[in-house]
Amino acid sequence: MPPEARRTQQKDAIREAFASEGRPLSPQEALESAQSRVPGLGIATVYRAIKRFLTDGTLVAVELPGATTRYELAGLGHHHHFCCRRCDRVYDVEGCPPRVAELTPDGFELEAHEIVLRGVCSGCSQTAATT
Repeated sequence: MPPEARRTQQKDAIREAFASEGRPLSPQEALESAQSRVPGLGIATVYRAIKRFLTDGTLVAVELPGATTRYELAGLGHHHHFCCRRCDRVYDVEGCPPRVAELTPDGFELEAHEIVLRGVCSGCSQTAATT
């Protein structure tokens, strides 16, 4: 088995970070979550693991306009995202509005769509209400 394919405590912690957070993570967010399992973990290791996980299909990139690239577990099916303007976290939004294809102009053929909701997440809303 090539060295890059080995299971390591660091890669396991990073993979678990994506699974336990249950939302798209930036490399920094993945680092902060994984450090609870491996305290000495560094950002370079996170970037290497993300690259490996993208290659082997464990993760997919979440590219949102005006935002840092996030990554999430592959195989989640079609869904959309919510971006919090206060904490900059990204959350998965289940479901899809009905009749999206009806928005396509006459003569056009819809192949895919992405919907990004923006606002304030519940955590930031509660923080603002108590201050």
